[in-house]
Amino acid sequence: MPKIDNMLAILWMLRSHEKITAQQIAEKLELNVRTVYRYIDTLSTSGVLIVSEPGHHGGYSVLNHFKEAPLFFDAEEQTSLIHAANFAKNAGYYGGEALERAISKLGNYVTDKQESQINRQVASLEVMNGYRSSPVAFSLNELERAVAEGVSVKIQYPSKRELQLTDRLVDPYKILYWNTKWYLIGYCHLRKAHRSFRIDRIKSFIVTEYPFNETEHFSPHDFFMENLLPTLPEEGVESVVIQGGPNVLDDLCQHWFLSHYVQNRNANQACFLLDLEMIRTFVPYLLLPYGASIRVIAPSSLQKRLIEVLTELLQFHQTSSLP
Repeated sequence: MPKIDNMLAILWMLRSHEKITAQQIAEKLELNVRTVYRYIDTLSTSGVLIVSEPGHHGGYSVLNHFKEAPLFFDAEEQTSLIHAANFAKNAGYYGGEALERAISKLGNYVTDKQESQINRQVASLEVMNGYRSSPVAFSLNELERAVAEGVSVKIQYPSKRELQLTDRLVDPYKILYWNTKWYLIGYCHLRKAHRSFRIDRIKSFIVTEYPFNETEHFSPHDFFMENLLPTLPEEGVESVVIQGGPNVLDDLCQHWFLSHYVQNRNANQACFLLDLEMIRTFVPYLLLPYGASIRVIAPSSLQKRLIEVLTELLQFHQTSSLP
């Protein structure tokens, strides 16, 4: 362990005990006792008010007013940091080794009782990540560097229908994490417009040395959300009324897309205001997984479209079934 980490660990132990001997510190940190004495002398020289009491029941301690200085995280804060690190790790965040080192350092600055409490709390919560087809840790690391340094990146990205790869020069503004996916928001010189790129779909990239100036008054967050959840037009909108049980309606009203268009809701019915294009293209496929647990009351056009979609699926599987 580096010298500074050992000194911080000793300082924490002094703050966490009434008294502690150099031998106890040496055993805890696996150091030579003489090394502990040198570190304590260094801490004293740097201004830490360490009290030394000789004798059988003696040891080292620090004055009470120094114990109250907010130099370290308490047990609750450390637990929160460990949980946050677990979430970041399972989101594909690239700082795996750095996170592990940081978490291991936290363990040097707790008493045995605190460590036991933290371990129990950490073990009580588990983050189970879904299947990720391609790791993005390295890409995140390099792309974040490009964003921070304000330099463009050359990327290979599939076209909309994924028929071919296109070479693009992109000015990266920000990296966003949404719905288990990472996105790069920036200005695409090929399309001459702002675009969002799913990082797991970027086939290859090169961080250039070309600096860029970010568009003034442009918000990557607002741009992303406006593309994800388009604003309803003044004309061509219709109310979609769905009937179902309380639990399934809760699920519909909390859906990442539909939740933004809820008009009203009661115990067995929910109403959403959507534009006609959404109703024709996206909404039928969104409702299919709910099966017979819901019933579309209005509009009739959505009822007919659901029947068309189901008929198309049935015909497809009938014609493609094995002999």
